[in-house]
Amino acid sequence: MPLKWLDSLDIALDLLEMYPQTDPETIRFTDLREWILALDSFDDDPEHCNERILEAVQACWIAEQ
Repeated sequence: MPLKWLDSLDIALDLLEMYPQTDPETIRFTDLREWILALDSFDDDPEHCNERILEAVQACWIAEQ
């Protein structure tokens, strides 16, 4: 099942698996957005992303660390 922007936890889990040594608190949102778009399982309109969505992904990633 493809990931959408609102799948914050699932996106965060994929990012945690791909970048286990990365501290999500230090990531710029521009980089975070590009990393999400590069996920194989991600399939959503790149234009539907906003700061609130990226904050939600970042918060889930921090919580799962």
